[in-house]
Amino acid sequence: MNEYVFHFGGGATSDDPRSRDKTITGGKGANLAEMASIGLPVPPGFTISTEVCTLYNQNGKTFDDALRAAVEQGVKHVEKATGRTFGDAKNPLLVSVRSGARVSMPGMMDTVLNLGLNDETVEGLAAGSGDPRFAWDSYRRFIQMYSDVVLGLDHHRFEDALEIAKEDNGYFADVEMSAEDWQKLVKEYKAIVQDEQGSPFPQDVNAQLWGAIGAVFESWESERAKVYRRLNDIPADWGTAVNVQAMVFGNMGETSATGVAFTRDPATGEKAYYGEWLVNAQGEDVVAGIRTPQYLTRAAREAANAKPLSMEEAMPDAYAELAHVFELLEQHYKDMQDIEFTVEQGKLWMLQTRNGKRTAKAALKMAVDMAGEGLIDEATAIKRVDPMALDQLLHPTLDPEATRDILTRGLPASPGAASGAVVFDADTAEKRAELGEAVILVRVETSPEDIHGMHAAKGILTARGGMTSHAAVVARGMGRPCVSGASALSIDMKSRTARIGGREIKEGEVITLDGSNGDVMMGRVATVEPELVGDFGTLMGWADKHRRMKVRTNAETPADCQVARQFGAEGIGLCRTEHMFFDANRILAVRQMILAEKEEGRRAALAKLLPEQRADFTAIFEVMRGLPVTIRLLDPPLHEFLPQGDEEFEELAEATGLGVDHLKRRAGELHEFNPMLGHRGCRLGITFPEIYEMQARAIFEAACDVADEFGEAIVPEVMIPLVATKRELEILKTLVDRVAKDVFAEKDHTLDYMVGTMIELPRAALMAGEIAQEARFFSFGTNDLTQTTLGVSRDDAAKFLGPYVEKGIYPRDPFVSLDIDGVGQLVEMAAERGRKTRTDIKLGICGEHGGDPASIAFCEKVALDYVSASPYRVPIARLAAAQATLG
Repeated sequence: MNEYVFHFGGGATSDDPRSRDKTITGGKGANLAEMASIGLPVPPGFTISTEVCTLYNQNGKTFDDALRAAVEQGVKHVEKATGRTFGDAKNPLLVSVRSGARVSMPGMMDTVLNLGLNDETVEGLAAGSGDPRFAWDSYRRFIQMYSDVVLGLDHHRFEDALEIAKEDNGYFADVEMSAEDWQKLVKEYKAIVQDEQGSPFPQDVNAQLWGAIGAVFESWESERAKVYRRLNDIPADWGTAVNVQAMVFGNMGETSATGVAFTRDPATGEKAYYGEWLVNAQGEDVVAGIRTPQYLTRAAREAANAKPLSMEEAMPDAYAELAHVFELLEQHYKDMQDIEFTVEQGKLWMLQTRNGKRTAKAALKMAVDMAGEGLIDEATAIKRVDPMALDQLLHPTLDPEATRDILTRGLPASPGAASGAVVFDADTAEKRAELGEAVILVRVETSPEDIHGMHAAKGILTARGGMTSHAAVVARGMGRPCVSGASALSIDMKSRTARIGGREIKEGEVITLDGSNGDVMMGRVATVEPELVGDFGTLMGWADKHRRMKVRTNAETPADCQVARQFGAEGIGLCRTEHMFFDANRILAVRQMILAEKEEGRRAALAKLLPEQRADFTAIFEVMRGLPVTIRLLDPPLHEFLPQGDEEFEELAEATGLGVDHLKRRAGELHEFNPMLGHRGCRLGITFPEIYEMQARAIFEAACDVADEFGEAIVPEVMIPLVATKRELEILKTLVDRVAKDVFAEKDHTLDYMVGTMIELPRAALMAGEIAQEARFFSFGTNDLTQTTLGVSRDDAAKFLGPYVEKGIYPRDPFVSLDIDGVGQLVEMAAERGRKTRTDIKLGICGEHGGDPASIAFCEKVALDYVSASPYRVPIARLAAAQATLG
């Protein structure tokens, strides 16, 4: 078991490179070992590897003797380095026990501080420090935290006891409590433990240690950790490490402090130190939002017009040393660092460093700035930005000219703007969001248990907590606007109302948050479209230079086409013509065509639709001129267009002169038991060729007209959907070619065009070699290909896919991220067989997976020519395609 336990600090940091491997010692453990190895002041400790977490949870939550012996050696290492002894009544060693997954999961797993205190060691800590108040404060903190994390007791009972003690003494803040006050509270806390669990608080320090280690490992399987992993695609089998480290104390009086800091501003990306600190406090006070902290720098304090001194002013020597560490760490890791530190009686200690979470705006600025500074190169800058984070930048923000009914101002914890109905708990947020309602989660403070509600909400507002509180960090990671520390906010959970700035807000009333400046406003505020210039344009330019695949868009309206083109789309990969048929001005003609019993009636209705369809394509070609446009001929089952109620049947009867009963009978004849596998796609073109004739004519007439008007070549790509056999495509390609020839003769104009197909059936993938004899391009319709391969309807999958992902049956929702092992194998096979038949065949993907970075990486592996994404995901696809090329 020695291979699973790694020492750091105290001059005995392991030379084993595995000690700095995040997959083994987790992010926290690896970075502690790294900091110690470069000479930074790190309290000594040891890390139990992530592999032990997996073994522990698989083996009935037990520890073997070999691990116990290795941990004992770890404790001896810390004892030697500190000169203190674990459990010694006169000179006790206290430790922290913290989690540490290989990627940052802020607040999702458990921590225990001040471990090693009991009724005897607290006296030794008091005598040794000369500060009984500090010792008893540490003991009450330990009992409260250990009881919550390890014993599973309700933390509210302890919080209520503390509040009552302060009220009884007329105190406002914790720091006013005396040693005697804390001593009395410790006795009360121990009574709560005895009452809750029927046994006393554990006094054996070794039992305390193993209880905490087990609790940290078990917190990997907590509900909040599972939710966080699911939301961030973190595999369940990674596990967490456990870090046991000598305690250093920020609560030893006015020369001690604790803080959280970033080497650059995580909200804006500005190259300015950013953080918060508290005098005479422990780290939990800052990150949990229990006390509102002070600003780290003088500039930040003055900008906020705050009175409490910054660390730069109050502790200039410790601050100067911290600033030096900032520079050293950023140069070492070549990225912005998120740091936890403690000052114990004037001495600085580094407790953690990690690559800091940041907003999309900050990520862009940091990547571009660091490349400009020479800290990283262009390729690293491209890989540094999460493509999905760009989604935060691609949507509207509050209109600066709009009227704002400001209720209060808090701290601008996470930028962006959101409006929604006020809700006061995470469960309600999730339920109302599932019904399609935009909600704002309003809490006194958030906790890790709120993760599902925070994800469901459009924005988050808290009464307490600073810029590095749980709400702020998690919101920034999720891209949710957040305003924290809004002290004017009070919540009455019984009446489910809040008071903000002297006004009462009922649950369900709409408010707006501006996470960029901290404003909280009544009602809904107008928004404006973002301007994607500056750092965004620079990074996108680098991405375009490095990527191989083209990026197109899925769009069928001129407005969407315009948005996509502004976002850098290089053509249309999927224009769904059926969306055009639902227009109120043409649905009657569509229904006439569908319900006609003879070809003559269908052609009469199609004649009415031709000019409308031609106008659709003309508008699209005008916006996209000079770029390829792939148009899918009518695909969905006809029943989707049929009247749904008596009123619609009566309207159609009046328009056609046919009786309602006749129309209902005809609609009944068209009914299908499984329409998604029925009379749709190319099957419509085979049985009713006049439909595809009309669409082909509209495409070619529009293309000729636009080419004549603007003098630019228009290259339409006509896509035949749902093909399963070469013969289907052969028949319909002949039809399209004939219509093209007729139109070109009528217009005295010739255009290059392509006829291809959408590969969305397993048989099409298997027969791709034959189908390629007729097709000049394949577009993989992975939405339907996923349905038909998995035998799962995407309309019904939400009912059971969540548990499937949680149980590891699928690593992710296969309709969101491509099922590479199954569906991906068909895509790869079809691409290979298609190229073998036609070496110059054009290959692309146009399902929703075209905007998913993991799916795009697979498309690069298969060497597809392009991906096609929805308009607002075009920048995401451009960046993801560049990252896939760079590897």
